[in-house]
Amino acid sequence: MALDNGIDLVVELPLLYAISSAENFAEGGIKILEALKVVDYLAFGTETDDISILSKIADILYHEPKEYKSLLAHELEKGVSFPKARQNALLMYLNDLKNFSNILSTPNNILGIEYLKALKKYKSKIQPIAITRYQADYHDNNYHGNIASGTAIRNIIKNNGFDVLRNLIPDSSYSTLIQQIKHGHVVPDISVFEKEIIYLLRKMSTEEIANLADVSEGLEFAIKTTANSCNSIVEFLHIIQSKRYTNTRLQRILLYALLNITKKDILLSKKVTPYLRVLGFNERGKFLISEASKANPKLEIITSVKKYMDHCSNKNLKLMLEKDIWATNVYTIGYEYDSWSNLDYTKKIITK
Repeated sequence: MALDNGIDLVVELPLLYAISSAENFAEGGIKILEALKVVDYLAFGTETDDISILSKIADILYHEPKEYKSLLAHELEKGVSFPKARQNALLMYLNDLKNFSNILSTPNNILGIEYLKALKKYKSKIQPIAITRYQADYHDNNYHGNIASGTAIRNIIKNNGFDVLRNLIPDSSYSTLIQQIKHGHVVPDISVFEKEIIYLLRKMSTEEIANLADVSEGLEFAIKTTANSCNSIVEFLHIIQSKRYTNTRLQRILLYALLNITKKDILLSKKVTPYLRVLGFNERGKFLISEASKANPKLEIITSVKKYMDHCSNKNLKLMLEKDIWATNVYTIGYEYDSWSNLDYTKKIITK
């Protein structure tokens, strides 16, 4: 879909970043772009058209002034979730509710701030460009004219609204998507794996649950008790959610349980510069890979998973790729049919 719509090179964000917090998600992406040494600009969607406001917030989060840290600690003591405590602390530190209150409560702005923070952290010369979302918010379940959020599109797919879908995405994307749906290769959401997740949580000890990424402050006991008393994710989240733990964080933990992602794994992802896993390219993209390889000879470029796994001497990067491979094997369980494993080894890079 990307290559059909003007993208030259598509690379994969490794699993340990892709299902992580906004902070680690953004940092993983920036580390890859920085390693390429050929990237000039980073474009991302936001709910605001004023990138200077996002940059100001990113500055505070990167430098963490004493007053801000004190306010954050005070808010966390109230028992609210970390995102809410951070939002409250920032608003008090900035002392400007009018300009900042809506900025800190929307998902694309939050991710945009994390991109800017990562750019500052790595002293990057990459220039950020904010593209303002309009008509459809990130979690908007409705569509407006021919504009829809990813959430709305996923719901339309789940409800077989294919005629509606035709007006919301490019023609080439529509034909690709319909082909994948016909093959039973579309996994709409995490509920497809709910029985596997509940099974794993019931099987795991509280100590094993405590070792999962993002589990802290005794949350493992609540997870264990809840998993032992329900058999669906909707019910699980309804029982366990509280002002301290957001639904987003709890859903991440469910994915961590499904894929066995531990605190140690996430810590590893923060310490390494990831590889460049190539998924697809056109002629221009082929040139970009060559240019990146010249600009950074140390860059680990993966065009064949088998060759990389056979010859890689970096244990950390090998472990990271093993997690990617395992995630694909689990993902295909959600297919209606043709649920092959080891697609990372057999699926060829897409070229245009």
